[in-house]
Amino acid sequence: MTSIVLVHPEIPHNTGAIGRTCVALDLELVLIRPYAFTLSDRQLKRAGLDYWQHVRLSEYADWETFIAERAPREGQMFLYEDDAPVSFYEPDYPDDAILVFGSETKGLPRAIRDAHRECEVSLPMRSSHIRSLNLANTVTAAAYQVLRGKF
Repeated sequence: MTSIVLVHPEIPHNTGAIGRTCVALDLELVLIRPYAFTLSDRQLKRAGLDYWQHVRLSEYADWETFIAERAPREGQMFLYEDDAPVSFYEPDYPDDAILVFGSETKGLPRAIRDAHRECEVSLPMRSSHIRSLNLANTVTAAAYQVLRGKF
């Protein structure tokens, strides 16, 4: 099963919307602490509507625990960053791909990026007026690209 991993998410509405996407596409949602909200946050529940109860949710205290427990193999994990040199159109995604996204304002921590530089991909943008897309939109676009041809 494909997993969506949010490292230190900050905006509950985005996490709720991403949870809803995970339910729609039968994906696991993995949250890496700390978060800037609680899972009982009203905005998170509102964005996830009554689907939140169906989210296949896993939580980890930190990135190191996630990596130790999941032990992703080579070619399984993809880190999404707006300045990554590889387009998200290029990889061949396995059925159990792990898609990793950083916080809305900071992206992924430098230590994670440095340790997994070969895993970085980006969503191409045509306009130079935009620095990045909304996290929920990025996750949805990435998830559909990974699942392309698998419906």
